[in-house]
Amino acid sequence: MIPQAKQLKHSKVLIVGLGGLGSPVAMYLAASGVGHLVLVDGDCVDLSNLQRQIIHETVHIGQQKTVSAQRKLQQQVSDIHLSLISHALSKHMLKNMLCDIDVVVDCSDNFATRFALNAACVEQKTPLVSGAAVRWGGQVAVFLPEQKQSPCYRCLYPDIEEQLETCSHVGILAPIVGIIGSIQAVEVVKVLLNIGTSLCGKLLTFDAYTDTWRTLKLHKDPACPVCS
Repeated sequence: MIPQAKQLKHSKVLIVGLGGLGSPVAMYLAASGVGHLVLVDGDCVDLSNLQRQIIHETVHIGQQKTVSAQRKLQQQVSDIHLSLISHALSKHMLKNMLCDIDVVVDCSDNFATRFALNAACVEQKTPLVSGAAVRWGGQVAVFLPEQKQSPCYRCLYPDIEEQLETCSHVGILAPIVGIIGSIQAVEVVKVLLNIGTSLCGKLLTFDAYTDTWRTLKLHKDPACPVCS
């Protein structure tokens, strides 16, 4: 086994959210050879999910998304190690879990979860790959708390009220989550292997309506309540 493949095989990645973003993230990380995925989602598969959440199928409607994803991934890669958590993670659970997690992938759809993951990752110095998508666009960012100059997610959104613009409320073009989730998976592999140039310190945005990509510079906020 070549060194990079062996390194991926011994990596452990936490994926929070098995919806539109988590679906391609989980499938591509499994296909890339990541040996252990921890899948977190408290929801069940609904018919309305199938338009964009490609890891789930019609026969899975009503099942826990973690169980549905497990079946799909084991069909894809029979020897992958999967851990399932079918409920929300408390702060205490997050702190304990991150002790042996190599990368956290935020595929959630609400700011409360994103802020909680960010705080835990900063505290435990665990890399965080964040993605979001709605309507015709999406964004990806990477946060590396071990690097002194790395901003955190709270530097990007210092004070924001919960938004109701989720896919289920306002809709999304299905391929968008595939594009954003695929980029998240790429960034996870780069972080795990310590190769290439990550999106740390940057925000990559995509507008499918105009086929426009933009890379914005992110700076560490000296007044950030989490990482300053």
